Amino acid sequence: MYDNGTRHTCPYFAAFYLVQPSSENPHIGFTTPRALGKAVVRNRLRRRVREAVRLELANLNPQWSIVFNPRRKTLECSFDELRAEVLRLFLRCTKASPTPPQQLAQDPQSVASSPDA
Repeated sequence: MYDNGTRHTCPYFAAFYLVQPSSENPHIGFTTPRALGKAVVRNRLRRRVREAVRLELANLNPQWSIVFNPRRKTLECSFDELRAEVLRLFLRCTKASPTPPQQLAQDPQSVASSPDA
């Protein structure tokens, strides 16, 4: 993941993401190093990021694997700011995603609007 993936940085976390086309669901991981504080602080960081990811998970294509590494600023920022950063990362992944073939077959408007139809 760290060697082959792409790094996304923001003030609240660093994220490493990698596309895995054979995956049916996104894989999300969280790491919190001891340097961030005691267990209570690390757990709070992890809970905040996990909740932001949970709320924005519908915006992520299933073939992505992402590891979040929260930073200290995550404790001080508003939850809406954190959620916006997670959404920004997910949209970045969506732009980089190859369009799955099933999506093209299921979208009747794209077939009807094509010049060949």
